[in-house]
Amino acid sequence: MKRKLTIISIAVLIGLVFAFTMTKQTTNKPLSVGDEIPEFSLLDQNGDEFMIGDHLGQNAMVIYFYPKDDTPGCTKEACSFRDSFEEFTDRNVQVIGISADSVESHRDFAKKYNLPFTLLADTQNEVRKLFGVKSNLMGLIPGRVTYVIDKSGKVIYIFESQFKATKHISEALQALDNQAAQ
Repeated sequence: MKRKLTIISIAVLIGLVFAFTMTKQTTNKPLSVGDEIPEFSLLDQNGDEFMIGDHLGQNAMVIYFYPKDDTPGCTKEACSFRDSFEEFTDRNVQVIGISADSVESHRDFAKKYNLPFTLLADTQNEVRKLFGVKSNLMGLIPGRVTYVIDKSGKVIYIFESQFKATKHISEALQALDNQAAQ
């Protein structure tokens, strides 16, 4: 009996150590409202280099981080951005989706769902870390966070919800409207 308890105790300890290492984040401090977004460069779904500095000063942006191409929640979110795309372009806002998927995965995802906006391949999660986007569910699922960025590159609104994927669109539009009313 004593030996069985020792084995169970060791197994629990190993499980706790594993869970702790899985939840340990290697992200920067999360961006806050008022912060300037960091400089970054990634490949888009066409394999072209996208440098954020080339787009600052031209228009406002909605940059959304999502877990994975072609999964149920992420597909709903992307299709909702697609369905509301004209509302963003009418406000002179560029929509950018970022995940760790490859250029090829993004290309297929964009083609399959006719996504008219930029998808960036953050395959090493470097930009996710720059923004401080954390993973959820014991570090197993990359976080879902939307940043509304003004023309100068400052964060004006942040919405984070892993499970309310389509709410990211209405929250971003509301933030843009609030900004315009000021």
